[in-house]
Amino acid sequence: MLAAPVAADAEINDIPGSADWYLYLDLEQAKSEEAGKALYDWLDGEVISEVEEETGVNLDQEIDSLTAFATAGEGPVVVIEGPISTDTKDKIMAVIAAEGDISPLKASGSRYYKIGDGDVEYTNGDGDINLDSLDDGGWISLDVKDKILIAGTEDRMKSLLANKGRVPGAGRNKGALLVLTAEKALLQAGMNTGSIKDDGDDDLDSKILRNTEQVAFLLAVVKDKLAIEAELITTDAEMAQSLASVARGLISLVAFDDSMDAETMAVLQSMKIEARGNNLSLSLAVDPELVVRTIDN
Repeated sequence: MLAAPVAADAEINDIPGSADWYLYLDLEQAKSEEAGKALYDWLDGEVISEVEEETGVNLDQEIDSLTAFATAGEGPVVVIEGPISTDTKDKIMAVIAAEGDISPLKASGSRYYKIGDGDVEYTNGDGDINLDSLDDGGWISLDVKDKILIAGTEDRMKSLLANKGRVPGAGRNKGALLVLTAEKALLQAGMNTGSIKDDGDDDLDSKILRNTEQVAFLLAVVKDKLAIEAELITTDAEMAQSLASVARGLISLVAFDDSMDAETMAVLQSMKIEARGNNLSLSLAVDPELVVRTIDN
């Protein structure tokens, strides 16, 4: 294994143990590591530059990391960290003002604002800025130093402000989501798949999710490679063994695909697949340039 599986809040300090899903993205780490630069340059060309052209917001200079999670009944929480400029904060205030109400609310000496139901959009002539992921409304605060806080409920926002943008009590709680960690993690994500409603689909992805309880994913820098690891907690030990067999079989079948280049094939065949009890782990180390080429294709 390339990483260590632990209960929630190993390196992601703002994820509560009760989260249904989480995502942590470390842009600063990606920029500072040689193996992460190829991936960051791709992200810059595909997303960061476009955002700057359309909104004037320089993500490269202003955002170091993003943490997001959701808990049942509370909706999503997003914490953006970095040296957020006054100009960017002014643009966000313009987005809030597009609703017609910029009266601040206060908690723990900090201001926060209501984001109403439905889409909120601001047009600056070149592009649009919108906050449309909070279907039932939400709250936003720009007062905590170097953080933008967005929460699905007012109680969660008050709690965040009382703790300077951190989640009180986040830690190794019983039943917490699995988190894969590494010294130089770029992306960490996980989900309680047991909470997903069964849609009755019969495709492979649905079958896998139907037989798992949790899934965790990690992208990290290990020496000059990008380490990719996934871990699944299955419904029982036999299912872990069955899914391991499926994974090995799929890799063997891909060997007959004439359209796949030799380098990609070699990487897939080097994948480590291990079932232990009801845990299934898959890991491999990849050249950063190959990751970018695969994304582009």
